[in-house]
Formats: sequence, C-alpha cells, structure tokens
Amino acid sequence: MSNFRCIAITPYYKEHRKTLERCINSVKAQSLACEQLMIADGHPQDWLDEAGVRHLRLDRSHGDYGNTPRGLGAMLALAEEYDALFFLDADNWLEHTHVEECLLAARQAFTDASLCDYVIAKRAFRRPDETVMPLGEDPGHVDTNCFFFLRGSFHLLPLWITMPKAVALFGDRIFLKLLDSVKLQGATTRFATVNYLCTWPRLYLSIGEAVPAGIDPDKALDPRPILATMKALTDREREIARRLLGGMQLGF
Repeated sequence: MSNFRCIAITPYYKEHRKTLERCINSVKAQSLACEQLMIADGHPQDWLDEAGVRHLRLDRSHGDYGNTPRGLGAMLALAEEYDALFFLDADNWLEHTHVEECLLAARQAFTDASLCDYVIAKRAFRRPDETVMPLGEDPGHVDTNCFFFLRGSFHLLPLWITMPKAVALFGDRIFLKLLDSVKLQGATTRFATVNYLCTWPRLYLSIGEAVPAGIDPDKALDPRPILATMKALTDREREIARRLLGGMQLGF
C-alpha cells in the first residue's frame, strides 16, 4: 500500500479552532497515511497554513452546505490522480482505522479489490461531549461523511458541484440514488469509523434526552421549500436540472 494515495476533503466555514483541530488530528492519526485538504468556504483561518494540511481558500461562501468546496476538492484530487478520497465535515472526526477499514471492506467484498467502486463506512452518533448516542442509521440512508470513493466512482463526483443549490441539503440522498441507478459495486465496513457530531434535536428527543446546550432546538430537515422550488420549474428548467443531477428523473 506504499503507493496508495488517499485524501480527506474537509469544507469549513466558521468552526472553532479546537473543532478543526479534532478533525485534523483524526486524519493525521490514520493507521494508513492519508492527506487532508481543508477548504475555506469564504472564511479562511490563517493558522491552517501551518497545520500540516493543504489549505484552499475560496473567496466567498456558497450557501450549499459544503457542496461547492466538496466538489472542487474532489476535482483537484482527480486531477492529481489520488487513488481514493472521502469527505469529512469539519465538526466530525475519524477512528484511527477509518482508511484501513474501508480498504479492508473492499478486499473482503471482492476477490479483486480493484473491482470495488466505493465503500460505505458506518458512523457513530456523538453528543457534544463526544459520548456515543444509542442510535442506528436510518435504513437506506448514507451520510456524506460515510462515502469512501475509489477510482471506479470518480466519474460521478462532479455531481457535488452540478446539483442545483435548491436540493443541496439532500445532497447525500441524491448521490446515493445516483450510485444505485448506475449500479456501481460497493462494500460496507464492519465497524463504525466515522464519528458524527449530532446536531439534530429530533434525534435527542427520540431517545428521551434533552437537547444539549448550543444546539439549535428548531433545527430540522424541511423539504417543503425545496419541493416548492422544484415544482415551480418550467419544463425546460426541469430538464436542465435533470441533466445537472446526472440524468436522474426528478421525483417531484
């Protein structure tokens, strides 16, 4: 694996330095070497230039939940011929075996690991104090942080830039639907290696816990504005949106 090159792409916005350091340190601690590209979505932090990561500064915020920096980082990784890449949001962090477990999943799923196009990593939901919440994954859902892309899926990565901003909130769901539609070959890790900071009030309430301080109690996924925007499209606008979504038919 000495020639294997992997990179984590991390969009950041206005997160505190300690939050970014937790994310960065988890990538540096990987049992298999992995680089990291931090991408400022309009609010660069200068200290990152000396943090042992690559640092890309975008001159403005894009308001698409990190999709623009993700897509730009992915395109850069493709141009530089990395073997694997994944997205890691700035407030999340990894177990030290994340990359190793993803590659092991690919080898265990296929006699020839090169036939594996992508891996789905499992995640642990974490409270702000980093303790684990007793939550499982929603059936059929894969969070953005849990995709691990190998070369066989690289041709789909431009979707993170091209998908219309109106649907960016549901980007991970849209990307999973695209993966399923083109029938790529995937694998799944054995253990949770992604630590996901839970900021969704409904998940705390679902296990009988109070919403922790610092988490917006009104935060929720509301598809209604998206549905209204997409339903208002003309036939021509709808066709263009379909093309920008990788040829998928709009379900509304």
